[in-house]
Amino acid sequence: MLFTTPSFLFGFLPALLTCYFLAPAKLKNILLLAFSLLFYSWGEPIYVILLLISIAINYATGIALLYAGSNGAKKIALFVGIALNLSILGYYKYRAFFTEVLYEALGASVLITDNVHLPIGISFFTFQAISYLVDVYKGKAEPQKNIVLLALYISLFPQLIAGPIVRYHDIQQSLTQRSTGYVDMFIGIERFILGLAKKMLIANPLGLIADEVFGAPVDQLSTGVLWIGAIAFFFQIYFDFSAYSDMAIGLGRMLGFRFMENFNYPYISKSIKEFWRRWHISLSTWFRDYLYIPLGGNRVSPARIYSNLLIVFILCGLWHGASWNFIVWGAYHGIFLLLERSKAGLFLGGIWRPAQRLYVFFVVLVGWVIFRSNSLEQAGQYLLGMLGARHDTEIYYFSFMFADPEFIYAIVLSILISSPMFLLIRKRIPFYHDLGLNGAPSIENSQSILALSFYSLFLLSLFLILMSYVSSSTYHPFIYFQF
Repeated sequence: MLFTTPSFLFGFLPALLTCYFLAPAKLKNILLLAFSLLFYSWGEPIYVILLLISIAINYATGIALLYAGSNGAKKIALFVGIALNLSILGYYKYRAFFTEVLYEALGASVLITDNVHLPIGISFFTFQAISYLVDVYKGKAEPQKNIVLLALYISLFPQLIAGPIVRYHDIQQSLTQRSTGYVDMFIGIERFILGLAKKMLIANPLGLIADEVFGAPVDQLSTGVLWIGAIAFFFQIYFDFSAYSDMAIGLGRMLGFRFMENFNYPYISKSIKEFWRRWHISLSTWFRDYLYIPLGGNRVSPARIYSNLLIVFILCGLWHGASWNFIVWGAYHGIFLLLERSKAGLFLGGIWRPAQRLYVFFVVLVGWVIFRSNSLEQAGQYLLGMLGARHDTEIYYFSFMFADPEFIYAIVLSILISSPMFLLIRKRIPFYHDLGLNGAPSIENSQSILALSFYSLFLLSLFLILMSYVSSSTYHPFIYFQF
């Protein structure tokens, strides 16, 4: 079930909110858990059993950590828990890839593997579960003795299948003590509608173009079309993923949870290091806290720091998908991070700021071409085509076929909203400022009430417009669902 489908917007969500707010406090968690499992089973009716197995494994491991009598016993329990989590992830996500690599290494000419379906969201809830175990082991969080509460943490539907990756200690208290006031509802609804707008009005139109361009033979595309496809995906993946995060954060806020921000205008970054501080924050901080720092962080020799960074980003690429494209994409970003730690980084920090941002744009754009391509061969041909280095071929696709008004308006909106420019403009509008700090509605005076009324009317109008898009469109993919 997707947030952008009629079944969710007109069926699941109204039913959930009605039941949730009518239910007595002691039943809210059980009700929310039941709806979360229903949400997952809607798209994965069989693999909800796998989710329940994951819950049972991590509950048992947490209890084992609680009653372990020595540090050695705790380490064994933690190792077993992490190994079981990674084994499940490895079987469903990486088995076919590593089997193929092994066959190729052995020189086998015939490879027969069973097609294993990838359970949706498995990378997200696996990493979330591992963070729980590590935090319990380190004493940063108390083991959860109530299996319903741990099950709710792992399976909470807003962020279950595409993040953000929520740390247990961040919502531990909210699992038992939370409330939703009118401010929370307003901010939650606003965040959900704005996220839905980013998805339907920007990500989807750009996604249609990116899919068509990357799905066509590279040698039939003009250089201009190749650039259009790359730029379309450049903005599509940001608005697609950040839209889901916005909607997840908004839904969580309606239910009394505060999820961390997952994006902070990554495309205004002046370095690749800064980009990763702003992009998919819940994942990048997870790798920092649970892999990079345990490997030694910045406390080891420069050579170790470089190797650790490269390891982290290769694994980050592998987390995104079981193919060489993702591994190369991760290593590619890792190499630029290493360069920025060298004298090249000092040079970069001293140049004109617009030039720094242009550098990040091209580095990230090339990376997204590698990420989006179906193979390394296609990525190489695509990038050469963007540079105009191609053999004489018959071109069937030209720029004018894609650069239509819908594409142009989507790109203009992308540039505006992917920078703080829109936020700064919005803050200067008097009636919006009267809504209160951080967009929270204020009813202290008649002017604020009028402002809130106008803004609420705008949100309602936007939502109704979006409903027409939802009803008429069959294109609703979320890129990060495949991870």
